[in-house]
Amino acid sequence: MGNSNSLTEVGCQYHVPVMLAEAIEGLRLREDGTFVDVTFGGGGHSKAILERLGSKGRLLAFDQDEDAVARVESGEWKAESEAQFTLINENFRHLKSFLRLHGVRQVDGVLADLGVSSHQFDVAERGFSTRMEGELDLRMDRRSTTTARDLVETLDEESLARILKMYGELPNAKQMARAIVKYRAEKDIVTTTDLKEAVSHHLPRGMENKYLAMLFQALRIEVNGELEALKEMLRQACEVLVPGGRLVVISYHSLEDRLVKNFMRSGNFEGEVEKDFYGNVLSPMKMVSRGAVQASEEEVMRNSRARSARLRVGEKAVLVNS
Repeated sequence: MGNSNSLTEVGCQYHVPVMLAEAIEGLRLREDGTFVDVTFGGGGHSKAILERLGSKGRLLAFDQDEDAVARVESGEWKAESEAQFTLINENFRHLKSFLRLHGVRQVDGVLADLGVSSHQFDVAERGFSTRMEGELDLRMDRRSTTTARDLVETLDEESLARILKMYGELPNAKQMARAIVKYRAEKDIVTTTDLKEAVSHHLPRGMENKYLAMLFQALRIEVNGELEALKEMLRQACEVLVPGGRLVVISYHSLEDRLVKNFMRSGNFEGEVEKDFYGNVLSPMKMVSRGAVQASEEEVMRNSRARSARLRVGEKAVLVNS
């Protein structure tokens, strides 16, 4: 699959691609194949794919973030062969329809690197970082209208608690929600600092950063409808893959990873495996990797974001005529 050392050097300060070599290996690239990177981000994974495609190969990439698209349009990120590359400024939940719009009905592989890009964390005004003060935004697509500020200032206590428990898995979700509602009665929650101040008395000593990360994750998932979008993308990826085509997904928290694992294993999100009369598993997908692949210690040392990453590889089932 090429030199792994060169693979790890692909990318830039905008976003360092996680488990690049493992993702490329999992895709099982063909020089003349058609592939999709549904999370373009900094373009590190896309660049590595393009380097391995021949003249008949093609890559289509998706990204809903205008900043990522602007880098390509300005020439800051360049594909060696522009004729082979298409960037689509849309959420990957629209995968199937936009592939068809570009004349593509089946592909050989789909790659998804979920979560927030390094660039989004580093731009204070996007509100993704718990370390920097910025507007409480958290939108991945700034064309959407609902921000995290809207949620914390308008939702009732019960709804807030449900989101914090479901998407942040916060043990003290009810107390945090109550604190937010109490705080906003006295002062607007406009910035990330305001939100941190609102919940400051509910951050266990020594675990402040962890609890804040869980809080911000919960709000981000709700603002962007991330889990529903992921479900739609996985279903559509399975539909557009050719038999034997590969689906590679890198996730960063258990909620995402559980959906990916269940879908690759059973073809549904509950993980309920159906079998035929002879005991054969009835699923449009099959797992390639036994378990989740994790980043090496060396990569984690270089890129701390890789610590929580889990990579899974699935393959579109090949129908056997009876």
